[in-house]
Amino acid sequence: MPTVTIIQPTISEEQNHKLRCAAYCRVSSNSEDQINSFMAQTRYYEKAFEKSDREQLVDIYADEGITGTREDKRDEFQRMISDCRKGKIDRIYTKSISRFARNTKDCLKNIRELKSLGITVLFEKENIDTADMTDEMMITIMGGLAQEESTSISQNLRWSVQKRMQNGTYKNATPPFGFKKVNGDLEIDENQRPIVRQIFEWYCSGYGLKMIADKLNSMNVPSSKCSVMWQADNVRYVLKNERYIGNAVYQQSYVTEILPHIKKRNYGEKQKYYAKYVNPAIIDKDTFHRVQMLLLSRHRDYVSNEYVLSRKINCKK
Repeated sequence: MPTVTIIQPTISEEQNHKLRCAAYCRVSSNSEDQINSFMAQTRYYEKAFEKSDREQLVDIYADEGITGTREDKRDEFQRMISDCRKGKIDRIYTKSISRFARNTKDCLKNIRELKSLGITVLFEKENIDTADMTDEMMITIMGGLAQEESTSISQNLRWSVQKRMQNGTYKNATPPFGFKKVNGDLEIDENQRPIVRQIFEWYCSGYGLKMIADKLNSMNVPSSKCSVMWQADNVRYVLKNERYIGNAVYQQSYVTEILPHIKKRNYGEKQKYYAKYVNPAIIDKDTFHRVQMLLLSRHRDYVSNEYVLSRKINCKK
């Protein structure tokens, strides 16, 4: 009969292994108050693990000024999940479910994957620890509440934007070509003003959109901060933009209200707002309206020239 000798452990599991913990922080905008919240969350987690005998902080993952409704927009969150898959993390701490995920689908998907990897998550505000859970019902409920919270915040922001559009105080984030932002207001960029006028003059003289774009590229004129080369669409955008006569059309595009949020062109589904005298003008109104008529007539020529009787009769208006 075999003889078995028991070798007793000399180091306890607790002594041999500290839980490797990560903290996830997120704030939803770049406002000063939210940035302070971001810094406070970071400092809180740095101090929380300083004197712990059972846990050690391996990293703080912090998305600053990033939307919570889209998981793919949160680079630090994705880095944390990647480190979890690599076996670098045993436990995650986060302030609340609304910081971790803003819709039920993403919340459940990530919790399930983390549990399969043996990683637990503690949501401090809700006092929910996935290590103690045998059912996902609570996560489903709290994830749903987080999604409703996100929807409510989004609706409040939409209402605020609508009000600013209605009273003409709405301000675009990026100034159009020919303008610059000074203290939040649009002012004419004197270096780009002659180019805007030249574009309108060329088009009135018979130049096409592509030809104007090619001329601007040959002159090494950058079209915007994020694009160097001019395209026909860039030229069309300049020619159709009411900003150059001092006016603005708000809500030419909109974002869907249900998740996932998708930006769409407004073809009449939503209200539009035409505001006058909101910024200095670069082009006189007569030239601008002449260009609009030319754009319309040349478009008709382009799309209607395949029939024998095309353009033989035109509406007087």
